[in-house]
Amino acid sequence: MVGLLVVLSAVFFVAIALTAFGGTTTPTAAIVPRQSQATVAQTRPSTEIVAQRGQVRLQLPISQSRLTAIGYHSAGAGALSLQPVGHQANEGLVQRVVHGIFGGGGGSPKWYQLAGGGTSALDVGAPIGSDVYSPVDGTVVAIRPFVLEGKAYGSEIDIQPQNAPSVVVGVTQLVADPALAVGTPVVSGATKLGRVADLAVVERQALARYTNDAGNHVTVELRAAPVLATG
Repeated sequence: MVGLLVVLSAVFFVAIALTAFGGTTTPTAAIVPRQSQATVAQTRPSTEIVAQRGQVRLQLPISQSRLTAIGYHSAGAGALSLQPVGHQANEGLVQRVVHGIFGGGGGSPKWYQLAGGGTSALDVGAPIGSDVYSPVDGTVVAIRPFVLEGKAYGSEIDIQPQNAPSVVVGVTQLVADPALAVGTPVVSGATKLGRVADLAVVERQALARYTNDAGNHVTVELRAAPVLATG
């Protein structure tokens, strides 16, 4: 009888041990998927002008909490140069000496001059899936695929600024919001255009030199509005 009780007790404790520590239990991570950056609750950006040209003042299109870095470089033919707001974080020795003696070169936000020089393209870095908001008040005039090496990766959205109808603000390297359409009015910092696309999978991102990730970003450019031919 005593022997039977010992055996039953052993079986009971083994069953409890297997339940608590058994190797066949499905890992928690497999049951609760890791929340991606695309689904994390996001906020709109606070009002902050990052670049301007004439009457056009470009608002930061990414929430400050998601921003990784800001960079400038030359864009394709037809892109107009922008005047950066803030200070260049990677300015050369001569510039630092001049600013140290005569002042200037400060302010926020900080930005980086990317390879090739120029300021006709503004790269605003953020993790994949980050919400992208309109950099200006205006109207969407075009939505088309963003093509890289013959393949479409995300979208390009053109906006005609309310106060400067002679130019177009182009925003690329994002996945357009399904609710957006040609003719949609947009408000700077309030109307969502889409989410940051993952372009790092197809090409090296120059902005990655100044971020802690792959350097994904949206690019903002300013071009002269197309002139319709008249008969």
